[in-house]
Amino acid sequence: MKKVCGISLIFILLLWTLSFPSQSALQEETENVGYFFKSTVQCSNLSQDRVWNFTQREDDRIIGLFMNNSWQTVELVNSTFLIEKIVNDDDGNPVAVLKFPQSVLNSGENLSLTVWYHIVSKPRLMPSISENESRNLADVLSSLVQEYTREEGPWLTSNPTLRELALNLKGNETKVLTIIKNFVDWIRKNISYPKELHENPYYPNQTYARREGDCDDQAILLVTLSRIVGIPSYLQIGPIFMPNLFYNTSIWNEHVFIVQKRINWHGWAVVYIPPWGWLPVDLTYVRSNTNDLLSSVRSGAVTGQDTIQYLNVTHTDYVASSYELRAFLSENGFHIYTEDEMTLETNQKLLLVGVDPWLPLVFLALLVFFVAFSFVIFRRWTRQVSQQ
Repeated sequence: MKKVCGISLIFILLLWTLSFPSQSALQEETENVGYFFKSTVQCSNLSQDRVWNFTQREDDRIIGLFMNNSWQTVELVNSTFLIEKIVNDDDGNPVAVLKFPQSVLNSGENLSLTVWYHIVSKPRLMPSISENESRNLADVLSSLVQEYTREEGPWLTSNPTLRELALNLKGNETKVLTIIKNFVDWIRKNISYPKELHENPYYPNQTYARREGDCDDQAILLVTLSRIVGIPSYLQIGPIFMPNLFYNTSIWNEHVFIVQKRINWHGWAVVYIPPWGWLPVDLTYVRSNTNDLLSSVRSGAVTGQDTIQYLNVTHTDYVASSYELRAFLSENGFHIYTEDEMTLETNQKLLLVGVDPWLPLVFLALLVFFVAFSFVIFRRWTRQVSQQ
């Protein structure tokens, strides 16, 4: 089974610790927006006689490097420890392996690591999509079908229940966008966001059976349904800048303690829809009219400059990896403290979602009225003075 990197996995763990707020901050999408992202991880060996061996577990020395594309540029500004090498993980994400000052962590010892990133988030344009212009399943490149519709990782495409669901929702439809819309419609109507925290992600059959799932759970279900009918798809994860969010919690019987400052982590699906190509599909965070099923494609979280693309999950079973890490920490008496902080670069403009767009116009109208009224009063006063 392929693995997801150890320290990098801590970022993904945050997806199951936070319920998603209904509002966020947005930047004016006319110019680049800059952020600083700081992440601190402390590994603690609180066992009596166990040894945490970083040589045997190279994954524990890995940090993610985010993505660089037309929507964003991310630079690793500094790190507590030097970089040993830069490679791609099993999902194709760029990661850095660090040189730790010690190869093992003995009983009673701690090791702390802090990394700093500078992020430039660029204006994001989404294509104008419509069901009439959507191409058919037969128009999807065979190379993408072969690469991104396999049963692997958390994508349980041979599960009989999920296959029946996917094929029934597809029916005789061949337009890819319409099929995705049918999947979104079913998930919205039948899968609710959980009211209580669950500390590990769900496989798609679990989300289906429980009729609930958070952002990445629902995305995994959508990816699975899409892969069953031959639509290339995968999971994408990233942080969202939320200036008013401060949060802390512990999971896994307090073996992991999490602090979040002005940041929340989110997961969404990415599907291939010809003729437009790869498009995000967000099932739990939509910025526009949620009654429009295609809004999950047109205006998900990642379409805003406050959301940063961190990594893709295309092949690896990160659900199983989370259980592996939980067992590793719990059985050995190891603990992890992680703190993420995201700050807006100075001189950036913010717009708050949920602010009535008519308020600025009302304020301007009142200002004009006040100036005009003051002018009339002034004219009357000067006339009275001149008559005297």
